[in-house]
Amino acid sequence: MTYSIIAHDPRTGEIGVAVASRFFACGAAVPYLGARCAVATQAFVNPIWGVEGRARLAAGESAETVLADLVARDEGRAIRQCHMMDAQGRFAAHTGAGCVDWAGHLVGARHSVAGNMLVSGEVIEACFSAYLRAEGTMAERLLAAMEAGEAAGGDKRGRQAAGLTVHRGQDYPYLSLRVDDDADPLLELRRLLDVAGERYLHVAEAMPTAENFSGLSDRAPIDRAITEAEARRAAEGRASRSRATETGA
Repeated sequence: MTYSIIAHDPRTGEIGVAVASRFFACGAAVPYLGARCAVATQAFVNPIWGVEGRARLAAGESAETVLADLVARDEGRAIRQCHMMDAQGRFAAHTGAGCVDWAGHLVGARHSVAGNMLVSGEVIEACFSAYLRAEGTMAERLLAAMEAGEAAGGDKRGRQAAGLTVHRGQDYPYLSLRVDDDADPLLELRRLLDVAGERYLHVAEAMPTAENFSGLSDRAPIDRAITEAEARRAAEGRASRSRATETGA
């Protein structure tokens, strides 16, 4: 019912997961991320694979060991699909024999893609390859990869939901976006990513971390960055894509 991508950028330390499906709120059901690890549990979702898997990966276990144990213990293993990345950047994936065709996965050095109930294997191949070619931020690269998968056919039942989450070395997300019920969820996700860049991401840069408990408490640099971003949009003739109400409206 779903295809998803997990990616790691060793240069920045960012970890990201993106998912799309003809299933309501897949962005809530599939991804489980931590500061240095990620799990995507899908097909006939078992959320315990996500919760337990994330905890064990964060504690230092290998993706291969954790996934093998989850598969062995779950009597529903044939209808589960999962891929994950451990704290050392190693990937592992499982596609159960009972997952609805087309179903399968691809695992690379820095990213993995898995999908089930897809039009064809070209979906994950397109998604996998597009991530390698994509430029920009982690979020932009993930979204470009998902859009390539959609262009190759995506979920064979249609479209409904999508999600995108990026962590920057913390247990909380730097960015987490969800579209739960939309005719073109990836298009809507791109709009939300654009809106995030107007204000939210500038604030996210200043948020406290485990290493810097107070974060940046001076608003001036944040306000300056937001003002500069607004000026660039105006110079390029791009209006805000936010649907928020204006003051006094």
